[in-house]
Amino acid sequence: MWAYDSVFYQLYPLGFCGAPWENDGTAYSRISKITDWIPHIISMNADALYLSPVFESDAHGYDTRDYTKIDSRLGTNEEFAAVCRELHRSGIRVVLDGVFHHVGRGFWAFRDVVEKRESSPYRDWFFLDFGRDSGYGDGLWYEGWEGHYELVKLNLRNGELVDYLLSCVRGWVEQFDIDGLRLDVAYSLDREFLSRLRAFCDGLKPEFFLVGEMLHGDYRLLMREGGLHSVTNYECYKGMYSSFNSRNLFEIAHSLGRQFGPEDWTLYKGLHLFNFVDNHDVSRIATLLTRWEHLRLIYALLFSMPGIPCVYYGSEWGAEGDKAQGDPRLRPAFDKPVDNELSRWVAALAQAHKRSRALCHGSFRVLCLTNEQLVFEREGEGERVIAAINAADQPYTAHFDARGGRGTDLLTGKAHDFGGGSGLPPLSAALWRVD
Repeated sequence: MWAYDSVFYQLYPLGFCGAPWENDGTAYSRISKITDWIPHIISMNADALYLSPVFESDAHGYDTRDYTKIDSRLGTNEEFAAVCRELHRSGIRVVLDGVFHHVGRGFWAFRDVVEKRESSPYRDWFFLDFGRDSGYGDGLWYEGWEGHYELVKLNLRNGELVDYLLSCVRGWVEQFDIDGLRLDVAYSLDREFLSRLRAFCDGLKPEFFLVGEMLHGDYRLLMREGGLHSVTNYECYKGMYSSFNSRNLFEIAHSLGRQFGPEDWTLYKGLHLFNFVDNHDVSRIATLLTRWEHLRLIYALLFSMPGIPCVYYGSEWGAEGDKAQGDPRLRPAFDKPVDNELSRWVAALAQAHKRSRALCHGSFRVLCLTNEQLVFEREGEGERVIAAINAADQPYTAHFDARGGRGTDLLTGKAHDFGGGSGLPPLSAALWRVD
């Protein structure tokens, strides 16, 4: 699967393109801004682009009105197809948000139900009670997503609805040649629907990538034979920033060991979780971390730990955004990308990750661990890489068995001698390929 060897970059198109929050149906061409950022995406050594919702919606994109039409605030289907062609010409694969758990109140089939009630042919696409009323005075009650009644829950056990959704996916591949889907609230999606979606996509396009949003629990429930290829690794997302802020790298080491360690009981050995330090739903990492100096270190961890790394636009240069101030603060329209020391560091890490078979596919084993230092080994496909992080303000000499006398720093190309311990400067990270 191509995604296991890739570095992802995420854009939230509605915010990124400066679209108004509410959709009044006014058409405006904005989507081509993505094309302007292709050189930056390439410079970040990303080769896959994950786009948050692009289809016609009521407001934020996860409240779909029409699965077959690009949001009028962004442009037309033809304009988006041109963007996808340019991305593919540049060697960048395209993964879209698949929002199949719920729709917006403006969804055409739901509007038909509100108008025609029991006589609507789409009444069984939703969970309805015609004997009650909604908070919107519809004259009927419907189930919403987790109490959010602007989001109307879909009945994914309805065959006609599933056929419709799959036909939309087929249309996205035919019109835009997309390479995969990120499934919104995958943890709440009907399991039979997920199995059917996987089988359909397998026959639709070779190596069509399916990654699901999952917060907690056993990720193997969705990431299994005939299921999804990957899920979002929220366990390690929390563990990463919390470990640095609390000066307790034991936390993230425990999560990584639980997920990928050498023991027989390890949960996800050989699987590829979708890793991130922030995204469109959470505060940006530069806001969450208590020390700016730890930004370099947390990205080093992101690109050296097992899994698929994803970078959220703007965070690679240290943009801030507080979830408590509302979602729009997390999804801004930057005029242009910023080139600074942090973004160049992230780009170098991405390049090292893609070039290393061990970092993409190798095993995980902790070699040295203290509150502020973490050294671990990735080994696989004839390569061994040692990642070392020193989050302290003082230098540290790490003693461990490297099973080899010398190595090469993947980021600087400098030779490294493991004899007598490995010296780590303050607030530093290194990636050594063992010779």
